[in-house]
Amino acid sequence: MLKLGYKASSEQFGATDLLGYSVIAEECGFDSVVLSDHFQPWRHSGGHAPFCFGMMCAIAVRTERVEIGTSVVTPTFRYHPAIVAQAVATVAQLAPGRVWLGVGTGEAMNEKPLGVTWPETSERFARLKEAVELIQRLWSEERVTYQGTYYSLEVATIYERPSLAIPLLIAASGPAAARLAGRRANGFICTSGKGVDLYTDTLLPAVRSGADQAGRDFDQLELAIEMKVSFDRDLKRAMEETRHWAALGLTPEEKTEVEDPVEMERRADALCAERAASRWIVSTDVDEHVERVLEYVKMGFTHLIFHSPDADQARFLRLYGDEVLPALRAKGGRLLQAASGKGAQ
Repeated sequence: MLKLGYKASSEQFGATDLLGYSVIAEECGFDSVVLSDHFQPWRHSGGHAPFCFGMMCAIAVRTERVEIGTSVVTPTFRYHPAIVAQAVATVAQLAPGRVWLGVGTGEAMNEKPLGVTWPETSERFARLKEAVELIQRLWSEERVTYQGTYYSLEVATIYERPSLAIPLLIAASGPAAARLAGRRANGFICTSGKGVDLYTDTLLPAVRSGADQAGRDFDQLELAIEMKVSFDRDLKRAMEETRHWAALGLTPEEKTEVEDPVEMERRADALCAERAASRWIVSTDVDEHVERVLEYVKMGFTHLIFHSPDADQARFLRLYGDEVLPALRAKGGRLLQAASGKGAQ
């Protein structure tokens, strides 16, 4: 089944607004509300960073149907992975069967301000592997003792474990993390707008390879992607809205080590309009927009999480719910089935 979700952007909106938008998303027919987790936002001017787990609890008690997930939490530096396991298990008690955890290796801007020495990629990945194992054990076992390279536990128990399993998804921008998702997780998350070959030739094959190595069924994994979309009846407005997220147009080399939102904002504002909007599907025509989104369903993605830069999120949610979601549901299910059948051959 194709899922259509809403990205509740903690970097752009405060807690009260995000809660209201999440309720509207459910009313408008979205299947999930997916929260980012930032200690600092991408922009200093007009930026926000409400606490992710507090927001998840609030959304859990104000909604009835939508899934609630993260894209993504870093369970390795400012959070001990056991605390992440406890926090998400608590949310799952409030919304049984509706909660999942997405995890990744993190960004310097969220960790270094807390005095963290930011390590090389290899250590960040090794920490993530340990954290995933530790969280999964705490969710399924009692009195867990664990001794890893980076983390340890001594007869630890999560007492608020829900009866229903909590899915764990791993974010990846390269093959190593994608393979780990295939081996150990319930699914995989990435972001759109990086070139078709990255998804079809690198990331999705790596997830499948990891699943095959572990004797797991690739077709049972959730393949989620944050879809960067700026949909509006006014093309000029749709283009201008992407300026808040111009940092997405920076290369990894230009932004990976940046720890100060003021500096990230300066670099982003120096980009030309075309580069600032380069990661976004910017469009005004429903049919054209749907066709561009469906390219990701053809690749095999099963959960599309729509991230809009619009300052008026309520307007976006209602417009998208009325005009885009019905068309996507009408066409997307058939395409997903076709993509799954092709992948199984």
